[in-house]
Amino acid sequence: MDALGLLIGADDTQSSDGRTFERRNPITGEVATRVAAATIEDAQLACDAAAAAFPAWSQMGPGPRRKILLAAADALSARADDFVRAMADEIGATEGWARFNVYLASEMLREAAALTTQIAGEIIPSNRPGSMAMAMRQPVGVVLSMAPWNAPVILGVRSLATPLACGNTVVMKTSEICPRTHRLIIDALQAGGIPHGVLNAISNAPDDAPQIVEALIAHPAVRRVNFTGSTRVGRIIAEMCGRNLKPALLELGGKAPFLVLDDADLDAAVDAAAFGAYMNQGQICMSTERIIVDEKVADAFIAKLTAKARSLKAGDPREGKTPLGAVVDAHAARRIQDLIKDATAKGAVLAAGGGVQGAVMEATLLDRVNPTMHIYGQESFGPVAVVVRVDGIDEAVRIANDTEYGLSAAVFGRDITRAMQVARRIESGICHINGPTVHDEAQMPFGGVKDSGYGRFGGKAGIAEFTELRWITIQDGPIHYPF
Repeated sequence: MDALGLLIGADDTQSSDGRTFERRNPITGEVATRVAAATIEDAQLACDAAAAAFPAWSQMGPGPRRKILLAAADALSARADDFVRAMADEIGATEGWARFNVYLASEMLREAAALTTQIAGEIIPSNRPGSMAMAMRQPVGVVLSMAPWNAPVILGVRSLATPLACGNTVVMKTSEICPRTHRLIIDALQAGGIPHGVLNAISNAPDDAPQIVEALIAHPAVRRVNFTGSTRVGRIIAEMCGRNLKPALLELGGKAPFLVLDDADLDAAVDAAAFGAYMNQGQICMSTERIIVDEKVADAFIAKLTAKARSLKAGDPREGKTPLGAVVDAHAARRIQDLIKDATAKGAVLAAGGGVQGAVMEATLLDRVNPTMHIYGQESFGPVAVVVRVDGIDEAVRIANDTEYGLSAAVFGRDITRAMQVARRIESGICHINGPTVHDEAQMPFGGVKDSGYGRFGGKAGIAEFTELRWITIQDGPIHYPF
């Protein structure tokens, strides 16, 4: 198996010291991908290449940039089969999840293409006679993007589409867990016509990540950083950015609450809860992790959800016979299983699932979970949903907010006015009424509060993150100075 290289400017090259690393299939243990392990010198050269390409790309008109991004979207869609194979090999993803990744990522590129003519400013009235004052948005320079493995095409493309649309150049640090999947994104954008140096890719061995990331953030040309991943790593990224005075956009962990009010449509709520909890084996930052159910309807709701969970089988995604695939590796499965064992030892009821075979884990439902259990507060990031029974809206809201996270949430109830009042009380960046916690659209402002991070991807909100707002004046006529 040939090693995938680094993309530095026009060169697709191996690392400067010739080292490589391997990503193994989580089910079989076979080598899925061999890839170049970048050195600090390689990382710095990628930033240099991006800086050299910035003047021409930033000065390119919106029309040509839009044309390139639209062509990249088509090229990405055309590689769907390659993404299916790569995601199955590297992360145990199902074909359905891989194809949805490609679909939404291509829509993100098309949305980014539309943004090229929406990077607007304004005229601001000035107190100085004869002065025209303008607020103008301009590209910032080199953007460092870091995306995770769990929704690798969606989050990989999201990390670079709006920065490119705004006229920035990008260095992407690909995930050590899905380097081939992320490299396919880079290849698609190159096929769309991205000029050499505008988009660069660095892959690194897992043990080298801290030094590589620190070197990338510290590079003088890097002006913005965006990172999607765990809250633990996000704190480290934020500290590095703070020391270097580099603005960062962080989309981190989640523990999404799903509130079922006493007037909810239970069948609709069950379908949405199951989708939110078990899609991609629960390995989505928005995954439904806590189902908060009014005691009046709890028994009926849980009976329906238990039957639904038991119907969802897991297996090797390459065989295409099951709706669920594998979790990212056997270590993750053992960690999740430990959370389940802790909960049942403390009184939780295992309503469905719980079985694990290597990296393949059954859809699991735990009832009667309480704050003494680790899974009550810890992000499981697996195919596990927990039920907390409550007495009324006030307790439901209190439990929903009893978490360090605040990314996505959902409220189910037929009285929309009441459901909206509940939604407004929930501390999250995103909340859906009568819809699942897992929901993303390219044009929407996506991001969280509290330990789920800060800043917003998506649509016009992304323009503010990846441009510099400048005050520029044109002054005409005599000006009186005091000396």
